[in-house]
Amino acid sequence: MNSTLLPTDIVGGTFWLLSMAMFGASIFFLLERTKVATKWHTTMTLLGVVMLVSAVFYHYIKTMWVDTGSAPIILRYLDWILTHTMQIVLFYVILSAVTKVSSALFWRLLIGSLVMVIGEFLGAAGYMSATLGFIIGVVGWLYILGELYMGEAGRANLESGNEATHMAFNGLRLILTIGWAIYPLGYFINNLGGGIDVNSLNIVYNLSDFLNKVIFGFVIYKAAMNDTQLVNESN
Repeated sequence: MNSTLLPTDIVGGTFWLLSMAMFGASIFFLLERTKVATKWHTTMTLLGVVMLVSAVFYHYIKTMWVDTGSAPIILRYLDWILTHTMQIVLFYVILSAVTKVSSALFWRLLIGSLVMVIGEFLGAAGYMSATLGFIIGVVGWLYILGELYMGEAGRANLESGNEATHMAFNGLRLILTIGWAIYPLGYFINNLGGGIDVNSLNIVYNLSDFLNKVIFGFVIYKAAMNDTQLVNESN
């Protein structure tokens, strides 16, 4: 196998693109942490960690692809079980910076995200029925959306009175609703719908991760900068 990433290699190119995007985003968010109000520091730090973990994964999977010509979909769960969980927890971190929320919300979001990812992993890896894994994963995802739209998280967002938080929360919730739908859809097609070309699915997942992680991060960054500007102007 060629040990060099060729210019005609679209799959490898998207792996390389995402690894660079994630590394760059991680450095950016961690450096910009010092420019936002103190209450946003934890959010920016966690955001930087999400990007760094994903960057390491994409660097690893890009190297595997170049060396072997293979990048099994199942390996993505190593990244998702960490990054998706931290991204869901970010909703709690954002809200807790501007309003009072219960610690139970943290645990509900954490458990919901773990159920979503682990359920699909067990089904995809053959540890349980692929259908059951799909159902468990979708239930976890829908539970999280229910919490964000109609549960404590949604109510806390409405009652916070913080315009920057409203912007971030609503934007992230939209990404979670539309952008994250690609994960159960991809799982269904790959494991229950007759299968799909792995290379094509890798490209789709790579481009989806750009929206669901990098753009996700910049929505938070924009909200943090807006809120910081308002705080500075009021002082």
